[in-house]
This record gives sequence, structure tokens and C-alpha cells, in this order.
Amino acid sequence: MEKFLELGQIVNTKGLKGEVKVNSFSEDSTRFERIKKIFLKKKNELKEYEIQKVGYSKNQVILKFKGIDTIEQAETLRNTYILVDRDSLEKLPEGVYYIADLIGLEVYTQENILIGKVEDIFSTGSNDVYVVKDEEGKEKLLPGIDEVIKQIDIENKKIIVNLIEGL
Repeated sequence: MEKFLELGQIVNTKGLKGEVKVNSFSEDSTRFERIKKIFLKKKNELKEYEIQKVGYSKNQVILKFKGIDTIEQAETLRNTYILVDRDSLEKLPEGVYYIADLIGLEVYTQENILIGKVEDIFSTGSNDVYVVKDEEGKEKLLPGIDEVIKQIDIENKKIIVNLIEGL
């Protein structure tokens, strides 16, 4: 498992006092309120920052970092990714996983037939959709519902699914 998880991307500045606009990758954008320190990734370099203030505007999170006090300083953070140490996050409830932990898992039918690997996961609003790619590059979209996703085994890097009619 990855030590760091991506929580969002800084996409712009806000105002003149060093605040930045963030597109959150988390289902729970209020998670930023419970995090004290984050890491910013730019060109494979990680630098630690302390969150001083969290706000919201439309569907974006507004962050103010300690030591970033001008628009010019904030501008240097644009397009960086926000990462957090996995150990600093709260424990997930049973049956809930970080997307980063599911990407790359092999997907098998209940009959133990390999379908492919999880390439991506996206949300439709009502449920997640797992994008599974086979060895030939063909994609299969699987709804993340209990009727389809039967078992997720992070340790063995395996997901068992029930291919209902129409899939």
C-alpha cells in the first residue's frame, strides 16, 4: 500500500493573502479540517506544509498554509498535488477503501476466471463504477454495488465479482 494518498490538486489562488483553491479528490471534503499537515508534490518532490485555515467555495476547498502569505507565494503552488500520510488519516469503516488501494487489483468472477485489473474508479453519484481492463486492453465497467462486488481482498490484491446479466 502507498504511504501517501492524494487528497486533491491546487488549481488556482484566491485573493491576495496566500489562499489556494483545491479540487478535492476525497468524498468528504471536510477531511481537510481534521488534517494538520499535508505534503505538496511537484515534480516528484514532496514538501510539508501546515494547514492554517480551511474554507469552501462552490465545489472547491480553500486552504491557507502557514508561511504562504502572498498571492505570489500561493501562485508557486498552482498545479501541485496534495498528499497526506496514510497514518495521519482516520480509520475507514469496514467495507470502505481508498481508491488508491483498489487500483491495480485483479478482478475475478466467482468461478475464479480472471476478468482483468482495476484501471480506474469513478463516481456516478448513485454508486462507484470500477473500470476493469483485460490483457487485450478491453474495458469492462462494473457498478460498485453489493450485487456485483462480492469480495475485496486488499492483502491478496484480488476482487471477486458476480457478473449479473447485462455486464
